[in-house]
Amino acid sequence: MNIRNTTAKEKMLKKIRQALLQKRENPNPAFEDSPLYKDEEDPLDVTFAREFTNVAGQFVYCDGEINLIENLIILLEKLKLTKLYVWDKNLQKFLDQYGFPYHKHRSDFDDIEVGVTACEALIARNGSILISNADASGRRLSVYPPVHIVIAKTSQLVMDIKHGMALMREKYGNDLPSMITTITGPSRTADIEKMLVLGAHGPKELYLLLLEDRF
Repeated sequence: MNIRNTTAKEKMLKKIRQALLQKRENPNPAFEDSPLYKDEEDPLDVTFAREFTNVAGQFVYCDGEINLIENLIILLEKLKLTKLYVWDKNLQKFLDQYGFPYHKHRSDFDDIEVGVTACEALIARNGSILISNADASGRRLSVYPPVHIVIAKTSQLVMDIKHGMALMREKYGNDLPSMITTITGPSRTADIEKMLVLGAHGPKELYLLLLEDRF
């Protein structure tokens, strides 16, 4: 009689087969209804600022339009940059009120140093910026320049991506933009020798100037 010893693999497979044949009640019946995140106790602006800075974003709070212009001047002087490009019509109108210099043409794009754009919403939960190609800045101005500055308002703050999409549906109805995406901190990669590198596929520095508009 040929007796074959049972291997560890066979024992494991036998246990799996037995487990599949046995019907058990769901050990976690409330799993699907359980929240994915813990409840946030901080206000939306505080939550966003915390998460945004955690992913290497630079956050600047502005309590009014004049304060925003002042902070923009200070930031550009600090970075020693002058070639600022703005394509969004509303931002151009805003900067024109204060005589702020910028480039609006789309030629000499190779010389660009800073791209200034608006956004659709700010996702507080993970510090992300929701953007779309409905903005005149399109896809390029948030990706190509080495420095990206976003000007947003506190009324654009939402907790989660679903709330951001609801804000967009309220704005665009059924005619949503063809490109909707989020920016979470500066461009980064760790593909080479597991070393984190910023600016690999987009801006190396990301700034968010948040304008208070809910007094």
